[in-house]
Amino acid sequence: MNWISNVVPPKIRSFLKRETPENLWVKCPDSGELVFHKDLEANLYVVPNSGYHMRIPALARLDALFDDGAYESLPTPEVPADPLKFRDVKRYSDRLKDYRARTGAADSIRLAAGALQGIEVTVAVQDFDFLGGSLGMAAGEAIVAGIFRAIDHKTPFIIFTASGGARMQEGMFSLMQMPRTTVAIQLLKAAKLPYIVVLTNPTTGGVTASYAMLGDIHIAEPGAVIGFAGARVIEQTIRERLPEGFQRAEYLREHGMIDIVVPRPQMRETLGRICRLLTKAPALAAA
Repeated sequence: MNWISNVVPPKIRSFLKRETPENLWVKCPDSGELVFHKDLEANLYVVPNSGYHMRIPALARLDALFDDGAYESLPTPEVPADPLKFRDVKRYSDRLKDYRARTGAADSIRLAAGALQGIEVTVAVQDFDFLGGSLGMAAGEAIVAGIFRAIDHKTPFIIFTASGGARMQEGMFSLMQMPRTTVAIQLLKAAKLPYIVVLTNPTTGGVTASYAMLGDIHIAEPGAVIGFAGARVIEQTIRERLPEGFQRAEYLREHGMIDIVVPRPQMRETLGRICRLLTKAPALAAA
């Protein structure tokens, strides 16, 4: 008990007590630093002092990417919601409804088109908040639709990957999205259009085994975990201790698996420069 509860009358006490919003301060998982959530959002969800890249909402990523934050949200194809009538602790169809209500997205891939430093681009963003960004029929169809749109409009195709892998609730229908997206990417390359992959934390499983590793350019955000199987699974299988930083973006860059590691605040400028280079567009005039 304290003096407010002991001495101050209830009516006055109600004025003194203020509700504090949740998540007002965010703790950095790396340094333990507390960051005001508005400052974190303004810095694209990168902790200012430690540089730790926290997960950024898909819509916030799109807002930060396109010129003046202006873009067109593209529709994604409809697919059967629950082809296997799958059920674990709850029905898969009910789980999908929950995540759609929670994220406002139809599935784990969002498509958008707009200008990036004056270059028209088609973009796909994988949303980890939707069932761990897992690859199912809807996500596969969305990627294929985005690639076909890029071919029709003769634009580069940029994808931001974030996934735990294939969606087990859809079984073989999920696994079939790996070759389907691979074929679509080959059509994009046959049209001589750039395919740029931005690997974010985490990019694993069947996504890494398919479209995430087929880009003309592979970019990664700092500290992103990128791989097929988890590090513990690999250690248990080969019975050896893995190197420090194994499967992290910086380790993969040093060993030639990715081309460049780019901090999120510099991503827009870097992607714009790469798109201009690959499409042979003139460089931007110096400010």
